[in-house]
Amino acid sequence: MKRIINTTKAPAPIGPYNQAVLVNALLYVSGQIALHPETGELMMATVEEETRQVMANLKAILDEAGFEFGDVVKTTIFLSDMGLFPLVNEIYGSYFSGAYPARETVAVAGLPKGVNVEISVVAAK
Repeated sequence: MKRIINTTKAPAPIGPYNQAVLVNALLYVSGQIALHPETGELMMATVEEETRQVMANLKAILDEAGFEFGDVVKTTIFLSDMGLFPLVNEIYGSYFSGAYPARETVAVAGLPKGVNVEISVVAAK
């Protein structure tokens, strides 16, 4: 069974995809960037602010699907520069406790809208 998850509390997709897809007990959340869902503005004054907005967008989607960060089993973090890793990692880590999800972090040549951080997650019930 496949169910599309969308919420107005996270940015609308900027392409032919959905915020998330729930298949049986697995939730696949599309990569989120630091777009503010109400204003459509990028929240990029600092990498800390950017990461917090990304995590807030992920939380809104998880909430809409009835999941929480404790249900996340896998994350992928995309960075514009691996030098940002310590700051992003500190904020990212504050959203999890105990059994952390599996993760990879990669530096890429470019991200949508010129952002520094994009994060996607997979969660399971």
